[in-house]
Amino acid sequence: MLSVLVFLPLAAAAALVAMPGIGDRMVRWAWVAVSAVEVALVVVLWVRYRRNPPAEGEFAFEMRRTWISSLRSGYHIGVDGFSLPLIAMTVVLFLACAIYSLRETRRIRWYAALFLFLETVCLGVFVSLDLVLFFVFFDLSIVGMYFVINGWGHAQAKRAALQFFLYTFIGSLALLLGFIVLYLAANPHTFDMVELIEANPLEGNVARGALALAAITVGLAIKTPTVPFHTWLPPAHTEAPAAGSAILAAVLLKLGAYGFVRIAMPMLPESWRRYALVIVIVGVISVLYGALVALAQKNFKRMIAYTSVNHMGYIVLAIGAAGLVAGNSEQARALAVTGALTQMVSHGLITGALFLLAGVLYDRGHTYDMDAYGGLAAQAPVFAGVTAAAAFASLGLPGFSGFIAEFQIFTGSFSPAPVYTALAFPGILITAALLLRAYQRLFLGARRSGEFSDLRPHESISIIPLMAGSLVLGIFPRLVLDVIEPAARVLGVLVER
Repeated sequence: MLSVLVFLPLAAAAALVAMPGIGDRMVRWAWVAVSAVEVALVVVLWVRYRRNPPAEGEFAFEMRRTWISSLRSGYHIGVDGFSLPLIAMTVVLFLACAIYSLRETRRIRWYAALFLFLETVCLGVFVSLDLVLFFVFFDLSIVGMYFVINGWGHAQAKRAALQFFLYTFIGSLALLLGFIVLYLAANPHTFDMVELIEANPLEGNVARGALALAAITVGLAIKTPTVPFHTWLPPAHTEAPAAGSAILAAVLLKLGAYGFVRIAMPMLPESWRRYALVIVIVGVISVLYGALVALAQKNFKRMIAYTSVNHMGYIVLAIGAAGLVAGNSEQARALAVTGALTQMVSHGLITGALFLLAGVLYDRGHTYDMDAYGGLAAQAPVFAGVTAAAAFASLGLPGFSGFIAEFQIFTGSFSPAPVYTALAFPGILITAALLLRAYQRLFLGARRSGEFSDLRPHESISIIPLMAGSLVLGIFPRLVLDVIEPAARVLGVLVER
């Protein structure tokens, strides 16, 4: 079932490319239909997982097949409490982008094919239990997004796409170096994640453990992104089409963050504990830097891009703090990790909605400059209402998923790192200030722009359910916490080894 879920979008993409005579309307609805089937498959997957959850430390729907026998690398896939919520978030976001793009007219067949390809590789990362398989999917996500930005972006798209590709490809090379160090340290050599976690091959080897952790951390930090590896992100977001920005922020950034809890922490527990304080400091810097730079932006889309640096910084803070927790404080460690995973899902829903809303703004006014707008609430009340909900959700208002995630992150991080956690607190206040100020400039005050139509049906159907999802998770967090918490407890035990 997992293989069908992962490769169905790729098969649909190949079919669209192989049939050049198919009409644009049929392409659009085929894209929506395949994305809807993916959501249905994940619903079935979720129900089956909840009815028959795997034992702690094991994986559900696991499949293992020989692939590259000389390297002991196989087609090994499965899901647990970390991957399942991210898989669900991924298919929902891709369906939202498919619906949002129903009015897209530029080379729609290739546009749809690229997004379907991206859906396959993103899902592939989340189900991979082999480092080579993980790397293949991880690297292919860079290729897909490069073509989306380059082919359908704005004026500086080619430059932004090239910068995105080079930065993230360098990160992939660093990641590969770390994987090779792990492979060579294992006896027998293997790329299987489960076997590497059980073997803990670099235990007691300080130098090689530090090298592997540095390489893996740099590769994942570029993708996440954290300061100072974030500089590719603002131009890529600003120049990408709205749907591309939504997927880049909501899904592709999570590939890096997910790698920390799937690879770096469980496979290098000793090194992670030794250098956890560095991770915490990087997280705090990302929180504050992202918020302060976002505060200075006049470009609405660029501002949202920097808030992503801020929000991903909370995740890095939490997973770093999990490595600092004293030996018998497993609850604090599990709480921090649970908060980090919840933040990944929450950020995906909220920021995905914000980038689609930025696309609505550009579609009407052909600029992201906030000074070009004003008083839009009178002309577009639904657009103003949905944007207000997204802004309040992003700043962590109780009732939305962001509050649940950040509350867990700060509670779990405060005990092992009280000073650094306290330093990160002003990030919430700065984020609130920048989002409310942006809302005032766009929607309140005197009208400064021409006619501005409200949300169209395809825009409402794609964006409003994302905010509804954040609201549901904010009110009923057990829907995801019951899935995440067992995996977080297992990771806490592994990090303490």
